[in-house]
Amino acid sequence: MQITEPLSDPAPVDDAHPVVLFDGVCNLCNAAVNFIIDRDPEAVFRFAPLQSEVGQRLTARCGVGGGMETMVLVEGGRCAARSTAALRIARRLGGAWPVLSLLLAVPAPLRDAAYRLVARNRYRWFGQRDACRLPTPELQSRFLGTA
Repeated sequence: MQITEPLSDPAPVDDAHPVVLFDGVCNLCNAAVNFIIDRDPEAVFRFAPLQSEVGQRLTARCGVGGGMETMVLVEGGRCAARSTAALRIARRLGGAWPVLSLLLAVPAPLRDAAYRLVARNRYRWFGQRDACRLPTPELQSRFLGTA
């Protein structure tokens, strides 16, 4: 997936600061964001809930449907969803996590079948919040459209 029109504020996207779009009311998704933050000491990633104005604009430009059942990674002018997004995120984390990006060699339909199984059941298995996550003051600059 590629973004065809330039992005403007409040959704700055570039190769230096890829954006992770996530379901802001999903407990599993919020845990994934915390996981990324904890393993991203250089503060490379930026975040936005899919439900937010920024999230809606970016998913529309990426050609990703309006559903909340996928994580989306926007890097520069390219977008990735589902397992491809997760594995590309892992590639940029600290520690041994980049090794997981070797799974990109597995055909996407196989990887995404497992991803979709978890996505369909995430609220039942992990619960959900009443409202989207609000970042702490220390993390405010990493969340787009919340300032």
